[in-house]
Amino acid sequence: MAKPSLLITRPMPEPVLEAAKAICDVTMQPENTYYRSDDCAMAMINFDAIMPTLGDAFAAAAFDATLEMKCKLLANFGVGFNHIDVRKAQSRRVTVTNTPGAVTDATADIALTLMLMAARRAGEGERLVRAGKWGGWHPTQMLGQHISGKVLGVIGMGRIGQAVARRAHFGFGMDVVFFSRSKVRDCSVPGARQLASISEVMAQSDVVSINVPGGDENRHLISAKELAAARPGCILVNTARGDVIDETALIEALKTGVLAGAGLDVYENEPYVPETLRALDNVVLLPHLGTNALEVRTQMGLMAVENIKAFFAGETPPNLVKA
Repeated sequence: MAKPSLLITRPMPEPVLEAAKAICDVTMQPENTYYRSDDCAMAMINFDAIMPTLGDAFAAAAFDATLEMKCKLLANFGVGFNHIDVRKAQSRRVTVTNTPGAVTDATADIALTLMLMAARRAGEGERLVRAGKWGGWHPTQMLGQHISGKVLGVIGMGRIGQAVARRAHFGFGMDVVFFSRSKVRDCSVPGARQLASISEVMAQSDVVSINVPGGDENRHLISAKELAAARPGCILVNTARGDVIDETALIEALKTGVLAGAGLDVYENEPYVPETLRALDNVVLLPHLGTNALEVRTQMGLMAVENIKAFFAGETPPNLVKA
């Protein structure tokens, strides 16, 4: 029996490619370029399965652009799948899977990195040294904030939110408050308190970490209203999806001092980052490094391959996405 054809839309770690080749006839895109809507439509005509990732435009237009498609599976590389119109996919009998779990610790680590960098002005300090403008140590040099013993607010207390909260609580003695739409009954952080609104979390927190899924439901979840509620000196960290925050409102809050600082790994219109945001010294900007450890990216890819293997064996994939 012929192997199913698989398109991998970005270069992958070698173990992932080898595992995929063991079960599929693999074509791997050699360059890191996003698949536009017409590219996605053509791919769904030509391949039995596709391993897409962030930025590949499998929106409604891609599905509507073709009457007949060969593709039966989108095995997404990544936990986030807001670049895929899952309802439209399912209406066209295309199964969608993702790779949760593999990204949890790596993303939480980046959130803590951003907290520390923003609080201690590390990005600003490194730029000063690289520019040759550092004049030497003195007692009031670039005074930042201490996060130990402060209050962490978490927006979205799922796997990643709890991983961030554990690191902050057990590593830095931070108290934790959080907002989630549903009641969280199995919180792994002692003493963590669920509050009724995002604004309440903003008002009670020294640092706020955003950890919610992307998609229309959470677009601009953090708007000017929520930012205006922030406690003086508050730092905002986002490792979720860029459009969860109204980027224009965020820039204004950073410029006017409503927020003391921010740490961002994601942006509203990636890879575009507004010049006004890049010009601000009180924000740390990372190029979406949330899962950028070789072992993590390999694990993600192997999880995607396991979803593909189960699907073509006639089994329910272990990480099925439902609309």
